[in-house]
Parts: sequence; C-alpha cells; structure tokens
Amino acid sequence: MKILKEIFGRIWALWGLLSFVTTFIIIFIPSMLCYLIPGKKGQDIFIAISRIWMKFWLTIIGCPVIVTGKKYFEKNIAYIVTYNHNALLDVPLSAPCIPAGNKTIAKTSFAKIPFFGWYYRKGSVLVDRNNDASRRKSFDEMKEVLKQGIHMCIYPEGTRNRTNDPLKKFYTGAFKLAVDTKTPIMPAVIFNTKKAMPIHKRFYLRPCSLRLDFLPPVDATNISSDDLKDKVFRIMWDHYETNQ
Repeated sequence: MKILKEIFGRIWALWGLLSFVTTFIIIFIPSMLCYLIPGKKGQDIFIAISRIWMKFWLTIIGCPVIVTGKKYFEKNIAYIVTYNHNALLDVPLSAPCIPAGNKTIAKTSFAKIPFFGWYYRKGSVLVDRNNDASRRKSFDEMKEVLKQGIHMCIYPEGTRNRTNDPLKKFYTGAFKLAVDTKTPIMPAVIFNTKKAMPIHKRFYLRPCSLRLDFLPPVDATNISSDDLKDKVFRIMWDHYETNQ
C-alpha cells in the first residue's frame, strides 16, 4: 500500500505540473495585458485573473481551498499580509485569495524562467537576499507598493518550515516595513499544504483540502518592530496549534 501511495503521489504531481502549464498558457496573454494598466487598477485585474486560474487549477488537482476572514480587509486600506510557509503549494493560494490587488516579496530565481518569469515579475517585488543593495531596493519598492494602496504578501519565516513546529523563527523585515509605513499587519495561516506536498518528498503531490484563515489586523503604530514581530508570531502560532 505504501508503494502504491508513493507511485500515485508522483503520477498526481505530474498531472499537477501538466495542468499548471496548460492553464498558464490560457491566462498568459490576459495577465500580460495588465502591464498596460498602471497602478492599483492593473494589479487588481491581474490578481482577479490569478484568482480564477488558481481556483480552477487547485480544484482539478484535488486541493480546493476554504478561505475565512476576508471580512477583515477594509476598503482603501493596504495591509502587509504575513503567511506561514510549509510548501511550494502555499504560493498559488496565498496572493490570489486576497480580495484585492497585491504583490509578494519573492526571490529572483523564478523570474528567470521563460514566459513565466514575466508573469512572476508582475505579481512580485523581487529580492536577492544575498545582495545588500537588492534588499534595500526591495524595501523601498514595497513602501511604494503600499503607498499605491496595494497589499504586500510576505512569508516572515523566509523559507519553507522543515521543522515539526507550527512556525520557524520570523525575520524582522515585514515588521520593520509595517512600523516604518504605519501599515497594519494581517496575519494569515495556511493549513494542509504540508500534507498535500510533504517537504521531505521530491516531486510528490496528493489531493487534500486546503484552508487559509485571515486573522484580525494588528496595529503597527506605537510599537517596535521586534515587539510587533513577537506579537504576530504568537497570534499565528496559537491559531495554528488551536485549529490544525
């Protein structure tokens, strides 16, 4: 039975990859047209297209998403949304599930992929974490994104969580950005992507219902970035432990 599960996981991962590429080809040109629409409106449309794409794709690979807490997003307020990070599958559901235009802080490597790199750039603020100048530039770009009323998505753990704990230690960047710009943090907790795409298995996917909970915003005024980081960490840790 274990061998059959392993075989199925690889076959299903192949289906996931092929269906991802096929559906990407369909939405590629409409997504690229969003480059012609500047500012928040263009990003709103881009995310709306992504939302349709990802809802369809996640459904056909047997990973439908239940989203709660969208009521916490108030109109005309930009948020920094902080997610836990367990698997590559976190990315296709995080940004599209936000009910408005947003960008994700993301590493530069995927931007080099032909065609997909153009799509990736439209949805991201790119950063080379090994380059100080790149990190400073990305920080300024995120400030500009927020100034336009566009949400920023950040994984404060930095990389996927390979531990058995709900969360890894957070980096300070997201919280320094929040304090500097007086932007509220919207904690968001993702469930079950670790089950669908176990981090210790290569090229493996299995059908599994996913869930994303947006939590009440945390004020970023009159607080230090370190204290804000600790506060958000505790909120997300407790929510994960209580609801997993």
